[in-house]
Amino acid sequence: MEPRVVREGLGFGEGPRWHDGRLWYSDFYDHAVHALAPDGADERVVEVARQPSGLGWLPDGRLLVVSMIDRRLLRRGADGSLELHADLSDLATWHCNDMVVDRAGRAYVGNFGFDFETVGQEGGGVPVPAVLARVDPDGAVSVAAEELVFPNGTVITPDGATLVIAETGANQLTAFDVAADGTLSGRRVWADLRERQILPDGICLDAEGAIWVANAFSPTVLRVGEGGAILEEVTFSQPCFACMLGGSDGRDLYVASAPTAISHEAAATHAGRIEVVTVDVPHDGLP
Repeated sequence: MEPRVVREGLGFGEGPRWHDGRLWYSDFYDHAVHALAPDGADERVVEVARQPSGLGWLPDGRLLVVSMIDRRLLRRGADGSLELHADLSDLATWHCNDMVVDRAGRAYVGNFGFDFETVGQEGGGVPVPAVLARVDPDGAVSVAAEELVFPNGTVITPDGATLVIAETGANQLTAFDVAADGTLSGRRVWADLRERQILPDGICLDAEGAIWVANAFSPTVLRVGEGGAILEEVTFSQPCFACMLGGSDGRDLYVASAPTAISHEAAATHAGRIEVVTVDVPHDGLP
């Protein structure tokens, strides 16, 4: 498996999603959501002034996008404009980030919890657990789960019964049972990744129930089985922060990579990339 670069010059790519034959992604420091076609044509779909992150779609096809810095979830209307879907500022203790939207249109949105870039500096951020917010299709906001250590990439199994979220700061993937009304319960460790000091960031699910994990600050993406077994490992050109299976047969593993996640450095260099490699097992589940 030899990855290739299909897009360069990103500020910082995040939230890749395969949707309607294109790879949609957020670029933090271009302040926009893009859609990349298989032929390389890249469309700047919509601008998000306060920094876009997680992406998803309501059942009627309208785009939802996380606006990180003001801690809001926005909805794109038929005319292409963005409007407020939900205000998460009462729950999010730092920037909002990734999310998954289920088939009923419920969005599960994470946040950093604290300013990770200033930890250890005088007057800087202090690591604190964060909540996972649930936003119902009508915009109602509630707490889906608490005490998560930097909740990040999230997937839902094809039957809709299990949600798995990457707890970056805890070096693990954590699973919940999903009730018919979207309530989460039965919290458990799906994969303990501490032994190899893996920092799980963006994740995606395949048809054999394994999860591809972008290993933040490392140029690797790993295919992980339930329980934590490392089934495959692919090396890319630079550190990997998000991944998504897509393409015509669901076997193209797209990765958002960048030299750094430190905001002022990434914004200054615009050295982010979208890379892709073909794998054996296709995509399944959500996103």
